[in-house]
Amino acid sequence: MRDSDLLHPRPEGLYCPPGDFFIDPVRPVNRALITHGHSDHARSGHRCVLATRQTLDIMGLRYGEGFAGTTQAATLGETIALNGVTVTFHPAGHVLGSAQIAVEHMGRRIVASGDYKRQKDATCEPFEPVQCDVFITEATFGLPVFRHPPDSEEIARLLKSAAQFPERSHLVGAYALGKAQRVMRLLRDAGYDRPIYIHGALAKLSEYYQSQGIDLGMLEPATVESGAKDDFTGAIVIGPPSAFADRWARRFPDPISCFASGWMRIRQRAKQGGVELPLIISDHADWDELIATIKETGAEEIWVTHGREEALVRWCELEGIAARPLHLVGYEDEGD
Repeated sequence: MRDSDLLHPRPEGLYCPPGDFFIDPVRPVNRALITHGHSDHARSGHRCVLATRQTLDIMGLRYGEGFAGTTQAATLGETIALNGVTVTFHPAGHVLGSAQIAVEHMGRRIVASGDYKRQKDATCEPFEPVQCDVFITEATFGLPVFRHPPDSEEIARLLKSAAQFPERSHLVGAYALGKAQRVMRLLRDAGYDRPIYIHGALAKLSEYYQSQGIDLGMLEPATVESGAKDDFTGAIVIGPPSAFADRWARRFPDPISCFASGWMRIRQRAKQGGVELPLIISDHADWDELIATIKETGAEEIWVTHGREEALVRWCELEGIAARPLHLVGYEDEGD
């Protein structure tokens, strides 16, 4: 059996013909295996969805309880047979509930990693390298320029700024699923014990994280209608990046604009976005982590998708590893 007969791209997404299922399909299908809850990977309308319990819960929070016809929860490491094809879910370290999916049939194993990171993160299970014949890797930050600093250093910069400008509020843009909760936890780990004010769009997901035993400390709604600007003097306010482009953000006292993202490595991108304090905190692997992960899997072939495919494919070729771009469409960088 050729590897492309086990998994290959179709307009709906990555398809397994012998198992008759898709991984992270971008269109409604009969059976979908979902790696994690970000909306570019987890969409509603599928007839059957197989994912970790936490990813299913997150999809329910985001889309409503009727987001799929039927659902099945996968336990990490559990072997599941689908029409004679064996699948197992393994931690991806991206966000809460995120998983890589290993697909095995007739002696060949392909691992679809979805999105992943290698930095330590107290809000999700750490990435687990899985030995395989073919490894499908993202390449969101697949250029040598992208080397993420320790996240604790970036949080220290935020806290230093908050101490230097106690009369101003700090508005931190962070994606609603994963990044926002990670920033909250990093603040707590750094000793910040004041209330963290959050945009309403983060409330349900943050409550769910808390219900899963992830301590985010005291969270308060960042509602300015019911109070005065002075109520937020010196506060750290976290919200989705889109919220800081509207009138909501202008109601805080002389706010300092911050954004937590791996893209903040590019100064021009931060400047264009009006970000005063860029925080390089990414939920994706950087260049060094991508190539280290490829080596750890022991894969003889690498398929590269949604990102800077060319550089990573070229690196593999120079290392004597077969590689090709997968050209999957429909995936963005919601998680970063």
